[in-house]
Amino acid sequence: MYIGIDLGTTGVKVLLVDGRGNLLNSVTETYELLTPRPLWTEQNPGDWYESALRAIRKCIAGHETEIKALSFSGQMHGLVILDEADRIIRPALLWNDQRTISETDSLNREIGIENLLEETGNIALTGFTAPKILWVKNNEPENYRKIRKIMLPKDYLAYRFTGNFVSDVSDISGSLLFDVKNKTYSRKMLDFLGIDSGMLPKVLESKEVAGMLTEKVRGKLGIPQPVKVIVGGGDQAIGAVGTGTVSGGDINISLGTSGVVFVATDAYAADRKSFLHSFAHANGKYHLMGVTLAAAGSLKWWKESFRPEKSYDEIFSDLIKTESDDTLYYLPYIFGERSPVNNPLAKGTFSGFCATHGPEHFSRAVVEGVTFSLRHCYEAIKNLNIESKQIRITGGGAKNDHWCQMVADVFNIAVQRPAITEGSSFGAAIMAMVGDGLFPDVQEACADLVRVEKEFLPIAENVRIYEKKYRNYLRLYKNIEPFFEMIRE
Repeated sequence: MYIGIDLGTTGVKVLLVDGRGNLLNSVTETYELLTPRPLWTEQNPGDWYESALRAIRKCIAGHETEIKALSFSGQMHGLVILDEADRIIRPALLWNDQRTISETDSLNREIGIENLLEETGNIALTGFTAPKILWVKNNEPENYRKIRKIMLPKDYLAYRFTGNFVSDVSDISGSLLFDVKNKTYSRKMLDFLGIDSGMLPKVLESKEVAGMLTEKVRGKLGIPQPVKVIVGGGDQAIGAVGTGTVSGGDINISLGTSGVVFVATDAYAADRKSFLHSFAHANGKYHLMGVTLAAAGSLKWWKESFRPEKSYDEIFSDLIKTESDDTLYYLPYIFGERSPVNNPLAKGTFSGFCATHGPEHFSRAVVEGVTFSLRHCYEAIKNLNIESKQIRITGGGAKNDHWCQMVADVFNIAVQRPAITEGSSFGAAIMAMVGDGLFPDVQEACADLVRVEKEFLPIAENVRIYEKKYRNYLRLYKNIEPFFEMIRE
């Protein structure tokens, strides 16, 4: 049996599957998200470790002696720093932390966007790891001087589980420290930041063995036999594995806390127009992706702030109670935004409401706004002459038929939902199987294990309505964009 571990923003999800990919158990343990200041998001890496242990113990209860391997999917871009005694120096800065606007501007200006694209395949964005390192250097020099190890969130778990200091090509691609094309650290970036390469983990392909589960950890989990730990990858690459998005041109949409439009590519490509992320894939190749920072995160914010008494099923039922042809619009920029507008100053916005609008109309607007933002990313991918006949969809939001149908209508394309919608944790389990030798490669594993549960086809009348609304959505952002600079904090 195999374990897939997804280290997310709100919690860690652990899946137990057999060698045929059948889901045997799933357990989630949550942990605290720290927001000490506006635009700051942090977590305690120790919470990840303890929560992962609890979730694994519960998930494998009764099957401890049958576990062969485990692997990871992890929230990307976060900064974990350890001192010479392997103590955590400060809470981890997360992917959606926006404090690094000044550092990001400095990197883009002093190194130059063209040089960054040449060196790393990406421009500097506030969420990436390198600007976070620069922020610690500029604002917490005493902490910066203590740094002996720099790692990403999932790699902290791998370090605690195996004692080995490693990362993988897909996750480290989002650090801005890595030459994605050549799959090696960028000397220019390390020199600019003053980082010794010895502070950084050894980089493996996602299917490679990080090490063996230590005796100490096996004791905590009640596992008597040796267990391989496969390094795994960033949540988007591993989530794409979980949906079978591994061949060139395959597209996956993830409706998690953030929303991602992901396209697998057979060769390296850097996007110089819309600044899509150009990263290594978990299958040994590459991918491009556009990111909406607040997808299901927008819905969570709306529900908890204004409709706490409602369940998510009740929130989604608002889509049935209201009409799609409405004047209410939502810009989902409550965390700023990445693709393709790349504007950390952007703010969430409702526009076009009047006295006849009730809470149910705002619920629809939130889901529509997120879906329009994802289409904005999709259009940037299409501009690179990449087309697909269907899209796979995953993440928590994908469990709802109404949202899946809306994606099909807004994108005007068939949308397929896999039988197992926990893409990242299932993808991690697939990586564990591949790393253990059960399959020769990721492509063959996905062909054998990933099954489509339901397909959603575009409805012509909805396509017509949403095409008009999408164009209005783009105009709304263009017209209101100068206001975000005016109210800059």
